[in-house]
Amino acid sequence: MVLIERLVVEEEEAGTRIDIYLAREIPDISRSRFQQLINEGQVLVNARAVRPSYRLRPGDEISVHLPPAETPQIIPEPIPIEIVYEDQDVLVVNKPRGMVVHPGAGHYRGTLVNALLYRCTDLSGINGVLRPGIVHRLDKETSGLLMVAKNDAAHLSLATQLKERRILREYLALVYGQLKEDAGTVIAPIGRHPRDRQKMAVTPTGREAITHYKVVERFTRYTLLRLRLATGRTHQIRVHLTHIGHPVVGDLKYGPARPHLGLSGQFLHAGVLGFTHPTTGEFLRFEAPLPPELAAVLARLREAEVSPA
Repeated sequence: MVLIERLVVEEEEAGTRIDIYLAREIPDISRSRFQQLINEGQVLVNARAVRPSYRLRPGDEISVHLPPAETPQIIPEPIPIEIVYEDQDVLVVNKPRGMVVHPGAGHYRGTLVNALLYRCTDLSGINGVLRPGIVHRLDKETSGLLMVAKNDAAHLSLATQLKERRILREYLALVYGQLKEDAGTVIAPIGRHPRDRQKMAVTPTGREAITHYKVVERFTRYTLLRLRLATGRTHQIRVHLTHIGHPVVGDLKYGPARPHLGLSGQFLHAGVLGFTHPTTGEFLRFEAPLPPELAAVLARLREAEVSPA
């Protein structure tokens, strides 16, 4: 069997059913599939088999395995990618909009992992064959900076920094409407949507989620924000901004169900990434400019603001 995930249960997850927890933490696999894996003994808690109804305790160590036969071959592909930084331990990639980070159902070709495997032979194996080197993710339509581990020691260091909230992650987002305050913080728990399992939502049973924001530029109908993540929940920025009534422009999942401003996806860009190097201890900080499509949207809005009606 192939180890696909190793998780440690945090205090706020205590009492959650293990099948619900896993479906939330690993959205590529359904809850029913997890129930099957648990019953087959391929999910272990503290190295012991449990039932799908098992209620988690703080500090529980969960390992999830899949039979090798169910894992497709991930083929290296000569896909151009922009490497911002590379050494023997880490890579920093500027992911383009429209690219899926790692293979999953329906996306076994054309992903960032396919491109990385063509370029590198020394990626961390902690996250299994489907996600070699992947420490964190960006949504398909979110562009920007992503760190990749080239060995297991680097992966563990970066993952620990993420858990301890020591990774600097700043985003630019164009949102609908005018925010009243120039800066603020959204503190609202995020979990799986109670009715639509493909979406996340602010829910009382969700995990703690904190997003800081600051207004960068105001337009008549839109606001450009700089956001800093204190936590890293799935779709956190998109869910939090929708929660406060200002969804990301172009976000068809959490905002208006129609394209806007000619965008092919949401206006969300991971422009700043900073972390402590796993070996040298030096703090590294990187910036990536807005991709041309997003920069062009801002240029059109600025021109419209100064043009006579």
